[in-house]
Amino acid sequence: MMSPRADAPPAAPATVRRFGPAQKWVHRATAALMGLCVLTAACLYIPQLAQLVGRRALVVTVHEWSGLALPLPVLAGLASRAFRADLGRLNRFGPHDRTWLRAALHRDKRPSARPAGKFNAGQKLYAAWIAGATLVMLGTGLMMWFTHLTPLMWRTSATFVHDWLALTIGIVLAGHIGMALADPEARRGLRTGSVSREWAQREHRLWRP
Repeated sequence: MMSPRADAPPAAPATVRRFGPAQKWVHRATAALMGLCVLTAACLYIPQLAQLVGRRALVVTVHEWSGLALPLPVLAGLASRAFRADLGRLNRFGPHDRTWLRAALHRDKRPSARPAGKFNAGQKLYAAWIAGATLVMLGTGLMMWFTHLTPLMWRTSATFVHDWLALTIGIVLAGHIGMALADPEARRGLRTGSVSREWAQREHRLWRP
């Protein structure tokens, strides 16, 4: 039996590293805080849930503090070079992202029609939107919490924006979770940090891990 040649190139690994500990921790902590905000908001605004849970004062306190803490995981993640690099990737929108969006609008699901780097255009838009929405929710929530700091008209407007934006966030999050459930390999990347090389080449062919 012949032994393999010593100068033969090594076989490519079956998986590639997609996320490190910092990215996984930030995502999990942010998801937990966002989940608390959404669940407590539902208990405050849906009468059936409010009656079922009771203890409105406690629910309000949990909602306020989880919302106030929501930006903290991202701020802590800035200490990680890998996390900062991913933020830079999410913040850059190139010609291939416009191609991806055109294909998405025309419901063209062929991977060849949707070129993407480490993050596709949909993920970049979602990240930008949810970051902006979180800041708006934080600002309007503070106006509603510290009522003595702003005039009544400001607080009324803040309540209107806060309530309707909360509903929009709930709908967008449901879509985000639904898309994650439909892609086991993407979930594996966030759970373990690694994805299959075949998936990376098919879904993110411009990414060079």
